[in-house]
Amino acid sequence: MTDRDRDEAGRARNARPRDGLGRPLPYGADGVERQPEGIERSPEDTVSEAQRLLDAGRPFHAHEVFEDAWKSTDGPERELWRGLAQLAVGLTHVARGNGNGAASLLERGAENIEPFREARRHGIDIPGLQAWARTMAEEVKARVRVEPVAPRLLGQ
Repeated sequence: MTDRDRDEAGRARNARPRDGLGRPLPYGADGVERQPEGIERSPEDTVSEAQRLLDAGRPFHAHEVFEDAWKSTDGPERELWRGLAQLAVGLTHVARGNGNGAASLLERGAENIEPFREARRHGIDIPGLQAWARTMAEEVKARVRVEPVAPRLLGQ
C-alpha cells in the first residue's frame, strides 16, 4: 500500500504534475503550473481570472477558479458558480475528446445557471453562455465539434 499525497493540513492532494487540460502526468514529468486551490476572490476577479484561463485554452484551470467561488459561497448564488464550473469542465472534456462527458456537463451547466438568466449576476451573460453551451453540446453529440471554443463570460 502506498502513501497518499497530502497537503500541509493533511488533506489528500494529488501531487502528480498535470498537463494543460488537467490530466495527471507521471511523477517527475514536466507539467503546467497548477491553479492554486482555495483562493477567495471577488466575483469580478473570479470572472476575470476564469476568462483569462479560458482564453488561454486552459478550461480545467478555469473550472478550479469557479470551484473556489462555489465552495466559498453560501446561499443561492452558490449554484451559479457550480454551473459555471460545470461549463468549464464540459469544455475540458471537449478538448480531451470525451464527447459524452462534454455534452452531459455542458447541458447540466446550462440548466444549473438558468435561475440567474434574468439577473445577469456580476455582468455574466447567462443567455449567451447557455446558447454557447447548448450549441457546443449539440455539435459534440453530432461529432461536428472537435475543437473547443472558449465562451465569453461577459456580453460583448
